Amino acid sequence: MARRLKTVFLVFGLLLAGCQQQVQSQNQQSENSFRSEQPSSDEGMSIQDSITNGRMNAITQAVQMATPAVVSVNVTQTQQVRVNPNPYNDPFYDFFFGRQRSRVMERQVQSMGSGFVISPSGYIVTNDHVAGNASAITIAFPDGKTMPARLVGTDPGTDLALLKVDPEGTLPYLDFELNGGPIVGEWSIALGNPFGLFEAADPTVTVGVVSATGRDLQPQDNRFYMDMIQTDAAINRGNSGGPLLNANGRVIGVNTAIFTETGGSVGIGFAVPAEKAVRILEELRDKGFVDRAYYTGLQGRTLPARWAQALGIAEARGVVVEEVDPGSPADLAGFQPYDVIRSFAGNSVDTREDFLAYLFEYRPGEQVSLEVIRNGSMIPLTMELGSQREVN
Repeated sequence: MARRLKTVFLVFGLLLAGCQQQVQSQNQQSENSFRSEQPSSDEGMSIQDSITNGRMNAITQAVQMATPAVVSVNVTQTQQVRVNPNPYNDPFYDFFFGRQRSRVMERQVQSMGSGFVISPSGYIVTNDHVAGNASAITIAFPDGKTMPARLVGTDPGTDLALLKVDPEGTLPYLDFELNGGPIVGEWSIALGNPFGLFEAADPTVTVGVVSATGRDLQPQDNRFYMDMIQTDAAINRGNSGGPLLNANGRVIGVNTAIFTETGGSVGIGFAVPAEKAVRILEELRDKGFVDRAYYTGLQGRTLPARWAQALGIAEARGVVVEEVDPGSPADLAGFQPYDVIRSFAGNSVDTREDFLAYLFEYRPGEQVSLEVIRNGSMIPLTMELGSQREVN
């Protein structure tokens, strides 16, 4: 019994002694600082390096590689504003001073978007709605440098624009991913300058996944957002024109549009896919414009319900052909009045806008396959697009 009591007192005494010791972390901290002193031994540094390396992953490496090539695009636009000399529409004003015509005045408006360098010589991609109507453009790089840029060409239909700066040396640039399209569910990394908050600084990084591919949006202001990449990486105003990367740090799309009911990101963003972007940008570089002077010789409209009933078609969708120009590409392809176009290059055609949107992807001289309903049967047709320049 005495031996047991002696053991209990010994353990209790050790516990009391331990409670009197100062609580310490793995790293010692001086009394006058909140900063822990890092171990100075080679072993301690190797442990810290190992921890740091453990924090690195494919996303952080992709961001480090891409950051120097992502820029802010500062744009000055000249807008015309109509000024009413009688802003209140006061009849007494007109009575005493006479009715005066409104005047058109010009004003300079500044805006900002994002872009990224795609060649060491200084070609930069952004959106048409960012720089398409610019009277002056300044590019701000992450290292704080700024350069004036000129507009090489712009394509409102796909909302892409190509800029050029003239650097003294070569610039870091990004490569497009052209070996296979994006994979639904893979990481997507959006870089840019949201709301123009961080000009001449490292871009803001948001991460998500590729939510879907091949998304077609409704045309807006003669812009046809077809075959878009959908992502839930946060994209806000000012991100427009920035790159959407995969985990390898290669560009899979150009951030262009968002769906929102609040004005901010709700996790539904859209990017022009790399394959389409490269084709457009190469045309802008070589010609300064995208040649869409195609000629079909077709005249038609969205199929009205009463016409569908008269033609014996159950659904009022498609484009009904009203006229076919003699000797035109459509005539040579075999089109006839009252044919109803239901398919364009394998894509369903419900409206005239659908037809025009799919046509936007083609150029004069290229062939396109279509399907029409004629006398209750589906008939395949192949048409080689002509050029309006040859017709005129």
